Amino acid sequence: MNRFREEIEEEEIGLEPELKAAPRRPKTAEEKMDSNSFISKLFNDGLVSKEAATDALPYLCFLALLGMVYIANSHFAVNNVRRIDKLNKEVKELRWEYKSLKADLMFKSKLTEVAKKVDTLGIKELIEPPKKIIVKSDEY
Repeated sequence: MNRFREEIEEEEIGLEPELKAAPRRPKTAEEKMDSNSFISKLFNDGLVSKEAATDALPYLCFLALLGMVYIANSHFAVNNVRRIDKLNKEVKELRWEYKSLKADLMFKSKLTEVAKKVDTLGIKELIEPPKKIIVKSDEY
């Protein structure tokens, strides 16, 4: 039968399961020393001898060096990504500035805008077409 259904049926009947906490006894000094001296047990009980530990030391140093290189590489990659994002933002801003300046220049170079600007200098727009000056080769 379903375990959940049994618990519901027990609750309906009025029986509640009792939970009893296991009494805790304080640790003795020997148990405390055993839990704190894992490394000393590892070397003293013969799981790893001192000679084996010294033989493995270059390998462990190599692994530590590889770990440091891995961390430095990840920092370098993160810095490159940040620099690329910063440059992309700067390029976008410069592109917006270029487009706005180009639009402003196109507006200011219209014939009507140029006529307004040079009207203050006393220069007026020609009404008749320009005349062509012809110079004969023997006159020059």
